[in-house]
Amino acid sequence: MSATGHIKVPASLENLQAITDFIIAAASAAGFPQERKGDIELALEEAVTNVIKYSHPEIPGEIEVLFFSGGRQFRIEIRDSGDQFDITSLPDPELSLGVDERPVGGLGAYLIKKAADAITYRRSSGLNILTLIFNA
Repeated sequence: MSATGHIKVPASLENLQAITDFIIAAASAAGFPQERKGDIELALEEAVTNVIKYSHPEIPGEIEVLFFSGGRQFRIEIRDSGDQFDITSLPDPELSLGVDERPVGGLGAYLIKKAADAITYRRSSGLNILTLIFNA
């Protein structure tokens, strides 16, 4: 069974739960395995939180989250018109260092990369488009 859908809301933390609930319900309806839903939720919450906190520093914007399911794959696209930012270009944090020794930032991007099977970024028509792919 294949399905698609989207949710578009103001980019604010108040909408994070609605986005997460929408995507997890879609993954459930598509029959995606329960053990992968935790990975989807973790990566989605980290990515959406980054957009909300950093993509629109001065003027609040909107965020659109789309899903595409089919076969053994669930794909999420997170779109926003904020500042250009390619999360895939960030280096992995140095995890061998203690918490006090590591620079602040980068751990959320690392968690997204580890939770998803594939991650891509592109900028198109003034939009940041982050794609997260999960295989069953």
